[in-house]
Amino acid sequence: MRLLKQLELIFRDTDSLTSILSLRERQTTKSPGEGHVVRRDVDLEAKARKLFSLNGASGIASMLRVEWNTRLQTCAGRAHFRERLISLNPRLCDHGAEEIDRTLRHELAHLLAQFRAGRRRILPHGTEWRNACRDLGIGDEVRCHNLPFPAKTHPARFVYRCPGCRRDFPRVRRVRRAVACLACCRKHNDGDFDARFRLKLVSEFGGARAVVPLK
Repeated sequence: MRLLKQLELIFRDTDSLTSILSLRERQTTKSPGEGHVVRRDVDLEAKARKLFSLNGASGIASMLRVEWNTRLQTCAGRAHFRERLISLNPRLCDHGAEEIDRTLRHELAHLLAQFRAGRRRILPHGTEWRNACRDLGIGDEVRCHNLPFPAKTHPARFVYRCPGCRRDFPRVRRVRRAVACLACCRKHNDGDFDARFRLKLVSEFGGARAVVPLK
């Protein structure tokens, strides 16, 4: 009888350990081959969802996710509207809870502004974003942080051009999706995506592509 009780305790402990490991595995992952650590923060998620609900965006509040991502080096945070995701730089932890809260609200403002705009394209730090910042309690927010994060510079390898205004857009990485010139879309199509102004690759440095004339 004592042996059965011991076995029962062993199985219970094993189940508990499995649950803990499963939770850790869900909350902390590494990007394949790069060693970048991504850790979910359920406490900040709860705060973000509450702020969203208070500002009339309860419809997507439950979808919000907040993570710490060591891939971020120079920026304090990043907002991904399609994924309903906010990524934060772990170095923020060195600057106190107030800075973490402010950065969270800054990035939330990007999501809230786009949610309110719907499918209409808006400027990253335009009027819609500033209004969202005000509603989230950071009306005096600036577009860039001044935290002492190490700065990195990378030369632009790709140059894209708008067929309409002929403006060039240098990029470090290749554009993988359809992107149009925002200025032309705002001028000719009320800010909605317009394929007439889709950016076209005209040159690539350090690769096989030479300068290609715009068609």
